[in-house]
Amino acid sequence: MPEISKFYGIHITMYYDDHNPPLFHAEYDGYKAIVNINDCVVIKGFFPHKQLKLLLAWAEIHKEELLKNWELLAAFEQPNKINPLV
Repeated sequence: MPEISKFYGIHITMYYDDHNPPLFHAEYDGYKAIVNINDCVVIKGFFPHKQLKLLLAWAEIHKEELLKNWELLAAFEQPNKINPLV
């Protein structure tokens, strides 16, 4: 599972074998969430409120890059790193 970004203790990964809708995985201090890229909403899991706000803000900012990575992974290519939230 390639890590595409890391910020404030939040690790963002994407998997080659995930199915639609386009999504990414996030982990923070034992919490896990799966986020729909198109809607920037958690579709599975839980994050603490503060980290969830950071995570979803990052997802909105980088939506196009996330969708590009989804396409790369679907073609079994390596995803690009995405800048962290600063």
